[in-house]
Amino acid sequence: MGHPKPFKLRHISIGNQECLNGNYRANYLKFYTAIKSTYPDMKVVTNCDGSIGKLDHPADLYDLHVYTSASDMFSKAQLFDKISRNGPKAFVSEYAVTGNDAGKGTLVAALAEAAFLLGLERNSDIVAMASCAPLFVNDNDRQFNPDAIVFNSNAQFGTPSYWMQQFFKYSNSATYHPSTIQVSNYPYLLASALTWEDTNSKRKYLKLKILNYGSAAVPLNMAISGLETTISSNGGIQTVLTSSKLSDENSFQEPKKVASVVTKFSKAGAKMSVMIAPYSLTSFDLLLDKQNLRSSI
Repeated sequence: MGHPKPFKLRHISIGNQECLNGNYRANYLKFYTAIKSTYPDMKVVTNCDGSIGKLDHPADLYDLHVYTSASDMFSKAQLFDKISRNGPKAFVSEYAVTGNDAGKGTLVAALAEAAFLLGLERNSDIVAMASCAPLFVNDNDRQFNPDAIVFNSNAQFGTPSYWMQQFFKYSNSATYHPSTIQVSNYPYLLASALTWEDTNSKRKYLKLKILNYGSAAVPLNMAISGLETTISSNGGIQTVLTSSKLSDENSFQEPKKVASVVTKFSKAGAKMSVMIAPYSLTSFDLLLDKQNLRSSI
């Protein structure tokens, strides 16, 4: 592959979006057998969707692509909740809100994708990896909309989806904790709770993410229990992603029209009262005095 020396390769996908091709399975098995006989530790990825039923061929992971409308993407937050815990794990290698409500990267698209990612985070025992697609686009050569990062020869900016993904950048090394939301007749709230460590400062945080996909501002009384230490009243951070219109986009002229706003959060504690803005993604990073091993929110 052009490298002067061998390099570590841990995963390999056989084909791309070819499961429905009549010859795929027979050809796949030839590659699978040859690869596993020489590199038994290599993780082989099939193109066939293991989320809709048991696969009829061996694989370590299955590749899943999700391109859909904002409303359908929001509903897919529950996609993996009832899937069997046995068998290969999912690699969601491509996901994006597309169509009219996606534009070139809108707030509503980012929020719907956040709902989907909250579902992946909750089901991380059977979802091994995920990546948005496409990641980059040259503004002078657009072939697909939307994209996460837009550039030309002079500048670049992140779409709302880029800013949304920043809320999940610590998920890979974090510990997920159970959480529940009880709001009557308002099915537009989703949440997650996890603990993560800042590798630079070695400080540990409890991160609470709350998505409001509805048009109402929602007051929440949050109670945190099961911690083996206390939440520090200092050092809390609140991050909010929202905008005045669901169709708002970023551009070279307004690169941060829709971008995360970070402020200090001084109300940190085991019990907190907060207001969640309509059509927003909010996170609270609460500094922990010691390592947190178990919690419920």
